[in-house]
Amino acid sequence: MRELGVIARRAAHAGVPCRACGAAGTVLADRPDGTVVRHGDAVAKAHAPDTETAAHRARLAVAAHPRLAGILLPPLPAGAPEVAGRPVSAWPYGSPVDPGDPDAAPWEEAATLLARLHRVPPGELPGPLPAMRGPVKAARAVARMAAAGPHPAAGPVRAAWRGLPAWARGEAPAPGPVAVCHGDLHLGQLVRHPAAGGPWLLIDVDDLGLGDPVWDLARPAAWYAAGLLAPGVWGRFLGAYRAAGGPAVPTDGDPWPRLDVPARALTVQTAALALVKSGAEKRDLDDVELSVLDACARIATLPPELDAGAPS
Repeated sequence: MRELGVIARRAAHAGVPCRACGAAGTVLADRPDGTVVRHGDAVAKAHAPDTETAAHRARLAVAAHPRLAGILLPPLPAGAPEVAGRPVSAWPYGSPVDPGDPDAAPWEEAATLLARLHRVPPGELPGPLPAMRGPVKAARAVARMAAAGPHPAAGPVRAAWRGLPAWARGEAPAPGPVAVCHGDLHLGQLVRHPAAGGPWLLIDVDDLGLGDPVWDLARPAAWYAAGLLAPGVWGRFLGAYRAAGGPAVPTDGDPWPRLDVPARALTVQTAALALVKSGAEKRDLDDVELSVLDACARIATLPPELDAGAPS
């Protein structure tokens, strides 16, 4: 934490000594997959210990590329390649989405940013870009659930997972279209920058890479299908994505032939992590977690998806 605070302080002051504000920083997150410390207008992040160095560098280069200006928050010079064996990056601080004001959540802005990201030709960016990690993250969530030991509610989650095709479980490349993808889209991945009223930008490039862009729509689609996202909000999100020329779904008509399998996979991922978290905290599942588990139970009754290819 202390070293990250020093890195954030240097990034905030562009290397100019600042004796008045000290070296301490504010911890914004401390998880195995990412520790973030803020100092003034900058944050320093220590990424997961298993982060692949070449992929990490490629993702940072993409985030810094002018072609992504106005879409991704660009990094700052970190001043240190790693801390305690974990890769480090530094970023401008941006104001996050206010969880206490759901009506003001920037769903349309998120959809427009995704569409713009998906439309960037990969050949115009530094490379080689790694694969987008969305399906791999779903597989890791199921593996964590299995490693956590037996859980009475795990059966439908396992059954829903088994019914997915190999590409949705991260076991084979998806045969669908290929675009630059964020890989882990949710409202926590947006900030305003500059912090006081600036435009919304996407953050967190840990899962950025090449893949089927429909995966970036899968989480809000899964929430809508599970009853956790209001139909009107889902309609605004989907409409904004289509209006901005997003290529993941057809410009009109039914989007679900494309969305269905990735949305199922994200539902399983969310349910698996809910079981892991509730078990570790020795508590009952909350209402949202129960809704996701109910969705898995419904998914488990559907015919298994074939491995012939992604929906089109």
